Amino acid sequence: MPGIDIKDRQRRCVLPFEALPAEVRLLRRAAATQLGQWGVPTACDAAQLVVTELATNVIKHVGEGSPATLILEWKRERLRVEMHDKSSALPSVRTADCDAECGRGLHMLAAMTVDWGTVVTALGKAVWCEIELGSDAVCLRMERAIDALESYRERGTPVLPGRCETVMEESAVELIADLLHWTSARGLDPDDVLDRAQMHYEAEADAA
Repeated sequence: MPGIDIKDRQRRCVLPFEALPAEVRLLRRAAATQLGQWGVPTACDAAQLVVTELATNVIKHVGEGSPATLILEWKRERLRVEMHDKSSALPSVRTADCDAECGRGLHMLAAMTVDWGTVVTALGKAVWCEIELGSDAVCLRMERAIDALESYRERGTPVLPGRCETVMEESAVELIADLLHWTSARGLDPDDVLDRAQMHYEAEADAA
């Protein structure tokens, strides 16, 4: 599977791959890694199940080895998952009394997501669904935090493979340290600012 192409400011991750059974595990891992970097790991289990089902459907119904693309897009309180392939044949939900395998995947998508659908594209089709992430206020804070951390990461050394999460943690420490220096320079008490921030965090976490 090719490397991850991430447009950070748009919170969009594009993963082209070949529809092979061995690729499904790599897609699941890549999706989990990306959600961790975005700071929304609570959707990881649901996203991995959706990715598995969509990728498996491409293997079964479009053809093993066919080119496809997985797109993850974070839209505040929702995660959008899209699977693009080269076939223009749209899937349909079957009745529950047909054989066990037929239509099972779409019923699962409908049960796990808040919305889903299919659309014909210029190259074939896309099956998409949206997973609920949490309150809009919490997701807005996460989005602002990632924007700040990305800015810190861009000013640092190049990120080596497998170290992105560690670098983000180091950037978070540097950001907090800089904010403490700023509060002290303004004549504020850093401990008091940290206590107030903790109170805001706990209140919003309890409400989520």
